[in-house]
Amino acid sequence: MIGPVQVLVVGFDQPTFSGEVLAELTRLREAGLVRLIDVLLVSRSEDGTLETLEAPEAAAVDLGGLAVEVLGQPEDASEAETSEIDAAAMWSLADAIPIGGTAAVALIEHVWAAPLSAAIQRAGGTLLEETWLAREDRELLETLTAQRQS
Repeated sequence: MIGPVQVLVVGFDQPTFSGEVLAELTRLREAGLVRLIDVLLVSRSEDGTLETLEAPEAAAVDLGGLAVEVLGQPEDASEAETSEIDAAAMWSLADAIPIGGTAAVALIEHVWAAPLSAAIQRAGGTLLEETWLAREDRELLETLTAQRQS
C-alpha cells in the first residue's frame, strides 16, 4: 500500500541536474523516510502550454511516465519525449510553473506517515484536509518560534 504522496514542483532558471538533489532523496530513502516514486521534467511555453522534457542521460528511460499518468495525459501518448500535457487536467501545475519556466515535478511518498495514517484510521479518524504551509507562512512560523525561544 502506498502512503501519503506529495507532489513537489521545483522551478529551475537554469537546470544543472548535478545529482545533489537525487543524492539527498537517496539518503532520505535509506533512512526510511521517503521514496521517490517518479520525476517529470516540464517546461511551460510562452502560450502557456506545458510540455514534458527529455530526462538527463543518467536518468531512467521511463522517468516521468507515472507522473504523467497521475497528473495528466499527454495529448499524443506516442510522443514520449516532448508531449504536450493537458493543462486543465494538471490541477494547479499550470499555475505553479511560470510562463517560460522549467520545473521538476516529483511524486514523493512519505513512508514515515503510513503508520500514522493507519493509527488514525484504527482510532476512527478521517483525514479531512492535507496541505503544506506556503513559504511566507513558514517564514512567519520561523520568526514566531525564534521569538518564543528568546
